[in-house]
Amino acid sequence: MSAIAVIGLDIAKNVFQVHGADANGTPVLKRQIRRGQILAFFAGLPPCLVAIEACFTAHFWAREIGKHGHEVKMIPPQYVKPFVKRNKTDSADAEAICEAASRPTMRFVAIKSIHQQSVLALHRARDLLVRQRTKLIQALRGYLGEFGLVAPKGAWNVTRLEALLSDADTALVPDLLKEVATVMIAQIRDFDDRIDHLHDRLIAWHRANEVSRRLGTIPGIGPVTASLISASVSDAGQFRSGRHFAAWIGLVPREFSTGGRQQLGGISKRGNPQLRRLLIVGAHAVLRWTRRGHGMPSAWLTALMGRRHPNVVAVAIANKLARIAWAIMTNGTSFSSQIARAN
Repeated sequence: MSAIAVIGLDIAKNVFQVHGADANGTPVLKRQIRRGQILAFFAGLPPCLVAIEACFTAHFWAREIGKHGHEVKMIPPQYVKPFVKRNKTDSADAEAICEAASRPTMRFVAIKSIHQQSVLALHRARDLLVRQRTKLIQALRGYLGEFGLVAPKGAWNVTRLEALLSDADTALVPDLLKEVATVMIAQIRDFDDRIDHLHDRLIAWHRANEVSRRLGTIPGIGPVTASLISASVSDAGQFRSGRHFAAWIGLVPREFSTGGRQQLGGISKRGNPQLRRLLIVGAHAVLRWTRRGHGMPSAWLTALMGRRHPNVVAVAIANKLARIAWAIMTNGTSFSSQIARAN
């Protein structure tokens, strides 16, 4: 059997599919392996390139397989799909991964460390709890609104709803509704405590991380956004420029050009939706401060505000924030007006 140069590994919960090819791309290995045998299998192979789709558990397997001397690369699933021939099977997927990894222009996903994934889990858990709390508050407002108990929007106005409920006439608001609302309010309070706890842990991590602190010096980027960027990007050098970083987040126009005619649409919205949302929220804050005369003077921003809708301006600012963040991570510096003008 020829020496294996590239292996395409289709990972799953229990049964993994392996497809190996030599330096010429000729298949030399096709087999299924159980989950518990994977590491022993790769430990017995000479070092080679192992390609994995960037999906559930991919970072774990990339780290563990890499410990045995193999070069592990992860490929976005959308870049693997064009190489799948005819019907989708585990064998066809593994072969497609192997073939995609052999392409000289293929783009790969950086392997995250256990510490990065821990911080990302912290971010996602906090975001999940915030969304669940919002759903509870919306449901509570809906239930009480049917009985004429209305308060302004916002999580901070749950206290006003609670006061309205306690003062409500029993003839208008039945005890059963009060009981249901009390249970929901208690759950909202529990969410508040848990969200505050996770937020405190996030702030502590931000203060202990040098890259996150430097990103926090950018106007419009606070500890939450800074820690998410630093945890999501293990090596800013994987992006050729700040524009490529902004495109990775999904803050550049979607393009459909043909026949020498360029057609640009709205932003692509690819990449990490949470990071994109936080950057746009921070951009709106920058826009508000600029309108009040407290922002950094910029001829570009002033001209843009005069001719485009505020939401369009906010996305443009978010794009600029992403490019500045890339420059700071790449150069090892903090925010300055020179970096802002250069990006």
